[in-house]
Amino acid sequence: MSIQKILTRIALVAVIIFFAFPFVWLVSSSLKTVVETLSIPPTLVPKNLQWNNFVIAWNSGPFLKYLINSILVTFGVLVLQIITVVPAAYAFARYEFAGKKIFWAITLITLMIPSQLIFLPVFLQLSSWGILDSLWGLILPFAAGAFGIFMLRQTFMQVPNEILDAARLDKASELKIIWKIMMPLSKPTIITMLLFTFVSRWNDYFWPLVMTTKENARTLPVGVAMLRTSETGVDWNIALAANVILVIPILIVYFFAQKRIIQAFTYTGVK
Repeated sequence: MSIQKILTRIALVAVIIFFAFPFVWLVSSSLKTVVETLSIPPTLVPKNLQWNNFVIAWNSGPFLKYLINSILVTFGVLVLQIITVVPAAYAFARYEFAGKKIFWAITLITLMIPSQLIFLPVFLQLSSWGILDSLWGLILPFAAGAFGIFMLRQTFMQVPNEILDAARLDKASELKIIWKIMMPLSKPTIITMLLFTFVSRWNDYFWPLVMTTKENARTLPVGVAMLRTSETGVDWNIALAANVILVIPILIVYFFAQKRIIQAFTYTGVK
């Protein structure tokens, strides 16, 4: 093996350790006692595994309710984004219409605006509709996403016109073309878009915090954060165990979708 290859592998291992260490530290600390968690010098391997930390974290609040709310909000957003983003991306990729460039520019500009800047007008609008402190207040502001429209437009533009012309000659409707041709050919990109949306909505702390004041509408990230603001002090091992519970669904989804994600970023054309 050449020196260059050895150095490359060493660099890759270093990068892997750099990115994996925070997660390893999170899991390790979630299995320690509170004294060991705060001990100096810190230890990486727990002396006595404290599996009960996860039970204590789960019973520290209505976490089952938080979990159900997170699932409903996340999958509600995913369903609505499929309904809205796919047709919008198809229109931008395949149609010419008045004001197309202006609408596309507005779509790209919204990518640069953080949600924290627009929460006040959205808050007032949702308040006028009477859906604050409800799951709809957490779902509707994210029913469409500029990032998904951008990704899918680029993918749809790679589909050859001959395929679409052949479908239209067979009298296929535009809806059928989207469902039967465009979406199957763009499956890696769609899965990647949904995964990014899933992660952002599942981990979102800011929006549920400002839109809800009642327990029955709060989500898992808010519940986990409340463990750190306990009046009796922070048990960091319990708080970190709750964070592990929060992260597990993301790891499961990523495990099953990783192949499609790689395909989406290596996808260069339709053969």
